[in-house]
Amino acid sequence: MADKAYINPMILRWARESVRMSQNNAAAKVGVTIEKLNEWEIGDDQPTIKQAQTLARAYKRPFALFFLPEIPMDFQPLQDFRRKGSKDLTTSSIFIIREIQQKQTWISNEFAEDNGEKLPFVGKFSINDNPVTVAKDILNTLRINPLGYKSEKPIKEWINAAETKGIFISRTSFIHSRLKLDSEELQGFVISDPYAPFIFVNSEDWNAPQLFTLVHELAHIWIAETGISNEIESEALNKNDTHPVEYFCNEVAANALIPLDYISEIDRAAFKNAKDVFKLVKPIGVSSFAFLLRAFRLGIISPPIYYRLKQEADLDFKDFLKREEEKKVKQKEKVNSSGPNYFLLLLNRNSRLFTQVVLDAFKGGHIEPTMASNLLNVQINKFPKLEAQMYR
Repeated sequence: MADKAYINPMILRWARESVRMSQNNAAAKVGVTIEKLNEWEIGDDQPTIKQAQTLARAYKRPFALFFLPEIPMDFQPLQDFRRKGSKDLTTSSIFIIREIQQKQTWISNEFAEDNGEKLPFVGKFSINDNPVTVAKDILNTLRINPLGYKSEKPIKEWINAAETKGIFISRTSFIHSRLKLDSEELQGFVISDPYAPFIFVNSEDWNAPQLFTLVHELAHIWIAETGISNEIESEALNKNDTHPVEYFCNEVAANALIPLDYISEIDRAAFKNAKDVFKLVKPIGVSSFAFLLRAFRLGIISPPIYYRLKQEADLDFKDFLKREEEKKVKQKEKVNSSGPNYFLLLLNRNSRLFTQVVLDAFKGGHIEPTMASNLLNVQINKFPKLEAQMYR
């Protein structure tokens, strides 16, 4: 008979509930009935060591945690700035939030212990300030010109500029192949720390809405407001039914990405159809929807024109997604590839800046190999492959 793991049943239950996993899903992970899992959670029986280890991996908790006498202090939930009625955060969202919290706590403590300087832009403003002023300060600090990007992927320029200033940016759309993130549930979140601010962007969306989310979260840092966001580009995001912080950060993002002097000088004839609008937005990296919404709110286009163009843009976007999917299939067949480079995806998930800091600490002997491996989500012998992506 396999050895039993004499764990604390109270902690076993807490570990499952803390990631909002049902008993049904947890039981399936170890191939037992719900009744058997419940026996473990109330202390009437104990799992085997192998079963307990499987559950520890499923809950993304250290195996040793199950043997503690009391429930440990856990990361505090982030403030939820999402609209009322938003989807409850599920296991995948809880996992990514906790992962970023772990990374951010480690790097912030490292910088603070090394007497690092606080970043001057964190909390420089408040929601009582003019969003135009905040937008200009973000652009000046990051040295970004929204009307003069150097490439066809503005989001990369924004990420590089932000990480150069000490802001860590993580992007992913999945925890693993069977656990993906839902953009309707979570588009992004931010930890506005004076030493190591950390932004997460759900990459399930296309680059244009991702860029808007990124700049929205940057605005959170400039007013030192940590929290979770969703429906960032929504037309329903107005003063009457949303959190004041979210409305303010959206105004900052709109002013930073679609400057007033640019959109106000556009000939009204350019708003004839959605295809013409797309030509206007492509160079500045935002979605047609965000552009139309800004024009509508500024009174540049009337409600009937806005709703007509929005409907056209929605149809065009569906066609665009279909064409992109077809391209992916053809490209996949052509290169006979199983998908994107795993280590590149991992690098984006960790944040390039964070990856470099951890690797430097590991090479310098300032961090244990196991800790470095846990922070970067990769085995130590794979570090060279991960690092190789840094220079591509």
